[in-house]
Amino acid sequence: MTDGTPTVLAAELVRWSWIGDHTDDIRDALVQHLELTGLAVLFGSLLAFPLALAAVRWPRLYAPILGFSGVLFTIPSLALFILLIPFTGLRIWTALIGLTMYTLLILVRNMVEGLRGVDPDVREAAEAMGYTRARQLFQVELPLALPVIVAGLRIATVTTIGLVTVTALIGWGGLGQLFILGFTLDFSTPLVVGIVLSALLAFAADLLLVGAQRGLTPWARSRGS
Repeated sequence: MTDGTPTVLAAELVRWSWIGDHTDDIRDALVQHLELTGLAVLFGSLLAFPLALAAVRWPRLYAPILGFSGVLFTIPSLALFILLIPFTGLRIWTALIGLTMYTLLILVRNMVEGLRGVDPDVREAAEAMGYTRARQLFQVELPLALPVIVAGLRIATVTTIGLVTVTALIGWGGLGQLFILGFTLDFSTPLVVGIVLSALLAFAADLLLVGAQRGLTPWARSRGS
């Protein structure tokens, strides 16, 4: 029986000697978590961008595109990974395909809203200056839509960091492997380490994206000051 003091409770939750003995395993799990998150958001962005452009160019496509990505988002994560296993096996692609699918709804919606939010007068001015459609998109519309797009990236990234832990059930889960280890052994230290590192990773990723947005949109920063 313990006396309930914070020091005793902390010692029960975290065994520092275990952390010291498994530093390499924890580092590898963190690196895998970063890789899965980064690749899923990257692939999701590459898929969402042309879909968003199509939805802006042909507004009738927006509802079907958003509806389809919404259906994908509502599929329970574990069920989706299990459905993919017969086609892709217990490989990293199973995890990446599932994680990428979950980013589409958030990314498509924010990309469309960002591009639609560009002032029509700005588009007309760019056309009057002789900008081609591609130049207008990349040099005028996308920079102005960037704050909304980055907001979608932030949500998708933080959401994916949480979902990556589920892929531990199919052998790929980064920090989620620590959760399984903790539950299997009825040992709190891996659970605490996994939770803390997942939270710190989500916070750091969000902060990094905010910093990138501020660096890429100095006009927005100066306008807000």
